[in-house]
Amino acid sequence: MALSWNEIKERAVKFSKEWKGTSNEEADAKPFLDAFFDVFGITRKKIGTFEHRVKKLSDADGYIDLLWKGTILVEMKSRGKNLDKAFQQAIDYTHGLKQNELPKYVLVCDFHIFRLYDTEEQTTLQFTLDELIHNVQSFGYLLGYQKKTYKEQDPANIKAAELMGKLHDRLEEIGYEGHPLEVYLVRILFCLFAEDTTIFEKQQFQDYIENRTAEDGSDLASKIQELFQVLNTAKDKRFKNLDEQLNDFPYVNGKLFEEMLPMASFDSKMRQALLDCCYIDWSKISPAIFGSMFQSVMNPKERRNLGAHYTSESNILKLIKPLFLEELWTEFESIKGNKNKLPEFHKKISQLKFLDPACGCGNFLVITYRELRLLELAILRSTFKSGEVVLALEDLILLNVDMMYGIEYEEFPARIAEVAMWLIDHQMNMLISNEFGQYFARLPLKKSAKIVHGDALEVNWEDVVAKNELAYIIGNPPFIGSKIMSQLQRNQIIKEFENIQGSGILDYVTGWYLKAAKYIQNTKIKVAFVSTNSIVQGEQTSVLWGQMLNKYDIKIHFAHRTFKWSNEAKGNAAVYCVIVGFANSDSTSKRLFEYEDIKGEAHEIKAKNINPYLVDAKDILIDKNSNPICNIPRMSFGNMPLDGGNLLFTDEEKKAFIIKEPKAEKFIKPLISAYEFLNGKKRWCLWLVDAEPNELKQMPEVLKRAELVKKFRLDSVASSTQKFAAVPTLFRDRNRPETFIVVPRVSSEIRKYIPMGFFDKNSIVSDTCMSIPNGTLFHFGVLMSTMHMAWVKTTCGRLESRFRYSKDIVYNNYPWPENPSEKQIKTIEEKAQQVLDVRDSFTTSSLADLYNPLTMPPALVKAHNELDKAVDASYSKQAFTSEAKRMEFLFELYEKYTAGLFVKEKKSKK
Repeated sequence: MALSWNEIKERAVKFSKEWKGTSNEEADAKPFLDAFFDVFGITRKKIGTFEHRVKKLSDADGYIDLLWKGTILVEMKSRGKNLDKAFQQAIDYTHGLKQNELPKYVLVCDFHIFRLYDTEEQTTLQFTLDELIHNVQSFGYLLGYQKKTYKEQDPANIKAAELMGKLHDRLEEIGYEGHPLEVYLVRILFCLFAEDTTIFEKQQFQDYIENRTAEDGSDLASKIQELFQVLNTAKDKRFKNLDEQLNDFPYVNGKLFEEMLPMASFDSKMRQALLDCCYIDWSKISPAIFGSMFQSVMNPKERRNLGAHYTSESNILKLIKPLFLEELWTEFESIKGNKNKLPEFHKKISQLKFLDPACGCGNFLVITYRELRLLELAILRSTFKSGEVVLALEDLILLNVDMMYGIEYEEFPARIAEVAMWLIDHQMNMLISNEFGQYFARLPLKKSAKIVHGDALEVNWEDVVAKNELAYIIGNPPFIGSKIMSQLQRNQIIKEFENIQGSGILDYVTGWYLKAAKYIQNTKIKVAFVSTNSIVQGEQTSVLWGQMLNKYDIKIHFAHRTFKWSNEAKGNAAVYCVIVGFANSDSTSKRLFEYEDIKGEAHEIKAKNINPYLVDAKDILIDKNSNPICNIPRMSFGNMPLDGGNLLFTDEEKKAFIIKEPKAEKFIKPLISAYEFLNGKKRWCLWLVDAEPNELKQMPEVLKRAELVKKFRLDSVASSTQKFAAVPTLFRDRNRPETFIVVPRVSSEIRKYIPMGFFDKNSIVSDTCMSIPNGTLFHFGVLMSTMHMAWVKTTCGRLESRFRYSKDIVYNNYPWPENPSEKQIKTIEEKAQQVLDVRDSFTTSSLADLYNPLTMPPALVKAHNELDKAVDASYSKQAFTSEAKRMEFLFELYEKYTAGLFVKEKKSKK
């Protein structure tokens, strides 16, 4: 049993008195160091030998006074000798050590002065023998006590994953695979963490392998099998003649070592690979990344890409702080001086229960539990002031891992989550032990987080945890878009939404939102999920939130508007997320977190109401609308060729074709597609709407292409395409207005404005664009404004992160200025023309160049600013101070425009 800090301090006082005045290096060094380490309850057997021989850089032999491999190097000198020289001598010795032998600490001492150097932090602590009592906790590392800062993509994490990966690959190569391999590696990972975090004795697992197994690895598998059995056996049930070193291992229980696995097989390289894993300091690796590491080990391609499986701490804290953590800390601060209320508060937080219904390897549960344990530590600090004796920690710590529940689709992430919870629990126990000077560990394991292996959309959540016991639901359900869902997943969503209209277009994550809404009916449970921003944009919003608001009476309490997923994993695709916190009850303190820069930090806005678009406005849902709500020109789709590319030309192809078929030149028109329009490229098409049959007969090259179009359409599996084989010389769509405004259907989110432009009937708009026939400079000016872009950002669907402009959702529902004066209309037209004129002056730059925020010319910035002022003035006399204010105004205006439009006429009473 480890000593408490109080016991260590008592020993330190005794040691200081007994060794005061000692000064002879040769005679007294060994007994002095034996007595020093005994202060911490550390025996010579555990440390190793004195006078460790090592080769110096000069190739001469040197002798280290004491080396505890991988932990501490000690160099003693007679009292009054130069400790600077002693330190340099010690550092010189390290050049002759193996990588795994390099110490974390170097201690030089002259029996009176102690100088402790941390080789990792590169910090030095110096104190006298009499001051040892005040510095014993600086040696906490020897006992496994340490405070670590965890980096999400720390090199230690990557190195650990790579080393475990080598072991995994070799085991798999020899045929040890599947379920047994996964369980085996989970157990190995646990042992590696255990020996560096005081669950085991320090380096106990490493010493067992080094001392009890052959170098060729021939007996390693049987020895590990024996260890697993011992870890699963209570001390009083073990064989009486069990090897002493093996019997020193604690009883772990928790069913982690219960299952009997097939015997593995090792060779010398595999044994060394396992030892290399032992040489890493696993205490540096947070249990929050434990599961990510495990998954990366199982997939060699992802070993340097841990973040692919890891929800970053920052994202988890964005969710749990406003959901419950800040409120709990505020309550604690208000009562921390009241010893009557503190126990009640402590009991309250110990009775909270949490469910993550898509828990993966348990990251959300681990971080949530850790934060609650830190709050518990603060409660205990306030209860027991500095210096006050604490009798029994096990009676004071009320929080345990069984307050955490999860559902996970895959079996082994579920098991990993359980192990990660035990590890974080142990680390928090060590933190409290360090604080109060008592060693407290929960071994054998008696309680565990309840992680159910199953499909969260099929499992009855009440079978996991009764809703009258649950406080919060948290997590980030799967990011699977509607277009890439399997048929099974699509059927699950349609079933969850009871086959309502539009359920077929919903992303997979919506199933968790709706199932949570059903589960929390008539309860005080609060929910918060991280999810892609598709659920608060575009056509999905009205389908999902129509059910959430109207059928299940859900109210949003807080939300983070769109931010960029912050994992640092290399090669990770950019994901744009929101966090939505909600309940089956209202809240008087609603909070919106707005991002000026989606990659930056949020600023908080107090909101009266948060609607499904995450705007401080009434709960309005914007449905598809086939007609504009305002008196403006209708928008139409561009023309789809449906031709297999046979009616289209690049510049070079057009020139070559005209040489072969000169009579076709008058039928070749500029084709306006989004890519070419934005990037200043040219594309052409055969527009044969006005071609007479006799003209077509005289153009054999045209007829060849028409034949290819016919074949392409007939070969299609879609009957709707096949019918157009009857007119192979024509596009599927044949819209050709006199003049029109072009609006690209997809545009980069980095642009402040979606670039639009004017064309006439001599150009053909393709289906990658929308067109507004007979649109005017006024319409162009409003659409090219910041006001319109605020509406776009909020209501527009996305293709990846890019804007996907919609006629029925965005354009037809956009609230245009209400009764603008002639003067206001004229001003907007003038400013719109200025924008066009400035654009035309940059003859060699594309629209993509002109609207890139890094290369946008100052003249164009100025022209747009003036246009924005003109458009804003047509809406309101008051300036709009933020995008949020713009959206509040636009939603109010939208409500005014649509009042009565969607209300069913009541039947008159007879």
